[in-house]
Amino acid sequence: MQPRTPLAPPLRTAVMLCAAVLLSAAAGCGRSARGASGELEVPPPTATVPTAPASAPGPAPSASPTAMSPSAAASATPDGRPLGRPGKWRITTYYTALQSLYRGKPKAVRGCLKFHCSHGKDPLGSYPQDFLKVIQTEGSGRITSGPERGRYLNWSSSVGFWLDDTTRDSAGRPLRAWTSAAADRSVLARGRRFVITDCGREGNGHPVEAKVCRKFQKARWTVTDLFRPGYGGEDHADVYIGEETGSRLAESPFYTTLRGATIGPSS
Repeated sequence: MQPRTPLAPPLRTAVMLCAAVLLSAAAGCGRSARGASGELEVPPPTATVPTAPASAPGPAPSASPTAMSPSAAASATPDGRPLGRPGKWRITTYYTALQSLYRGKPKAVRGCLKFHCSHGKDPLGSYPQDFLKVIQTEGSGRITSGPERGRYLNWSSSVGFWLDDTTRDSAGRPLRAWTSAAADRSVLARGRRFVITDCGREGNGHPVEAKVCRKFQKARWTVTDLFRPGYGGEDHADVYIGEETGSRLAESPFYTTLRGATIGPSS
């Protein structure tokens, strides 16, 4: 992350959504790949992402989606083979926070008033401290009150806080819920599309709830961000599950880690 993303000045691109990769589940992470150290890799200014083809119909859900064997998972992918090592993927999740769900003590924030900026000092308003904490883990939050209502407060360790009209991947495009993903470039290249064919188990070792697994299996993910070398890890993907609405996503079953998952190519 995970993730997660911004672009600072065009020739000094910085990752907006991701501050870092949380490497220790024991430290209270493991569901989001965003945290206090390590970022997604910043692409070169000339980098482009191939246009994604139209989504193909997804494989029919298995009666036991968390128990699909590697051979079954491979046959469920468009070309009949998994990506990476079957049953070895770790899938983490990240999201956009919603200010109205947080009640912490207000804290003034300084940063950039616009997109193409880095480490600005302009006043951006005051926001709940718990809201800001989530933003510094997940990378972005939507403002729901005050003069900036409807805009986004984004954060990256390479840029600091800034106001924007959207969330962004590292190419500057809006993140897409249940579509945008990050991965290690040694396994999945930028622009690679994939599906999760076997959910494995939750980070705590429990089986993944069937409806949760079906949601992940139905999605068609596209790698729009890359982890910095040494932070993403082999067979690790960080996927974006969207914006909070009526409740905190941190309490949702979809904010999880899928361990021992299998993925395949999507056309």
